[in-house]
Amino acid sequence: MKRYKEPHFQDRIAAAARARAEVLERLPERAPVDEAAVAARAEQRRAKEAAAREKRQNALREAKEQRAAKRALALEAEAAKAAKVKPELTEAERKAARDARYLARKKRASS
Repeated sequence: MKRYKEPHFQDRIAAAARARAEVLERLPERAPVDEAAVAARAEQRRAKEAAAREKRQNALREAKEQRAAKRALALEAEAAKAAKVKPELTEAERKAARDARYLARKKRASS
């Protein structure tokens, strides 16, 4: 039986070069670069990025304004609460309120 004869180094190099050449021939040739189209796409990309940046800035500005409005409302509510002072009752009014509480408690106890 004959043994398989391995190809020599030079034969393997030549086969690899032929295979590489065949693959390169089968690849389609790239179209030339159209500078105007590239520039137009870059301009569109820059415009889109600028619009997105503007949108983010508007959103941040609105959020700041909303926080400031909430803070102002909270301060107004706090000021209104502080301004709302219970009027001082006179001695007779306090006595009448105490008597009313006493009578209500007595009525509940007797029921």
